[in-house]
Amino acid sequence: MNSMVLTRKVTPMRTAGGGRGMFTIAAGVLGAVLIAAIFAPLIAPHSPFAVNLGLTNAPPGTPDHILGTDGSGRDMLSRLIYGAQTSLIGPTLAIVVSVVLGVGMGAAAAWADGWVDTVLTRIIDFLLAFPGLLVAVFAVALFGPGLVAPAIGIAIAYAPVIARVTRSVVLTERGKLYVVADRVMGFSSWRTLTTTLLPNIAPLILSQCVVSFGYALVDLAALSFLGLGVQPPAADWGLMLNESLSSLLLGAWWVMAFPAGCLVIVIVSINAVGEGLLERLSRRSK
Repeated sequence: MNSMVLTRKVTPMRTAGGGRGMFTIAAGVLGAVLIAAIFAPLIAPHSPFAVNLGLTNAPPGTPDHILGTDGSGRDMLSRLIYGAQTSLIGPTLAIVVSVVLGVGMGAAAAWADGWVDTVLTRIIDFLLAFPGLLVAVFAVALFGPGLVAPAIGIAIAYAPVIARVTRSVVLTERGKLYVVADRVMGFSSWRTLTTTLLPNIAPLILSQCVVSFGYALVDLAALSFLGLGVQPPAADWGLMLNESLSSLLLGAWWVMAFPAGCLVIVIVSINAVGEGLLERLSRRSK
């Protein structure tokens, strides 16, 4: 997983016109999902927890349930809309924590150099050896299932990826003229690092975070599917996949297809936005 994220960092987009169109569409999709998550109580036609055992596995297209119902008679559209909340909050928490840890470790290693760089680099390499899901499962074993524990586990696993990217960029940038100018003017190392260098590399870190967000979304959905993440009766796309297994055996394909489709669409959109940002950064640096 970590190696996949690092590979994504350097993936170019070759069709400029098509890339811009895909970026715009993907950004629009993510914007719509974000709006649905924020305004779910106003948009959802039903409560996501309302059970109707007399209307289990109702097919899509009925007037009251456009996308049908699940095995408990709950409205699929409402659960998908509310599911966007937990499906986005978890990865957001994971990425925010991983950025704080990763940027701090990477910047400190590259800026301090010497034995500090050696020690922090060894720690980063050690953490990179552990897959994100394994760390998340360990966190669940310690603190129990839910939303926070798996997200923190994913954050710890993703932090060294951000740290390695940050260290590499800081090592390149610290010898450039704008950084040297700050030192000549007598600014402290802390001020130069935090107010001059890090803001300059923030777009690159942001693009890496966008791509990592997609992987975090997959990992957390997988944990919910395994019963280690968000717990019933909460609406979560990964949990909905787990709950759809019994309905699928009865021929209710939509109970699994819709949450799976939401995950695929959002993940593809996130990757398109991340690659679009990288394309813009590469054009700007030429």
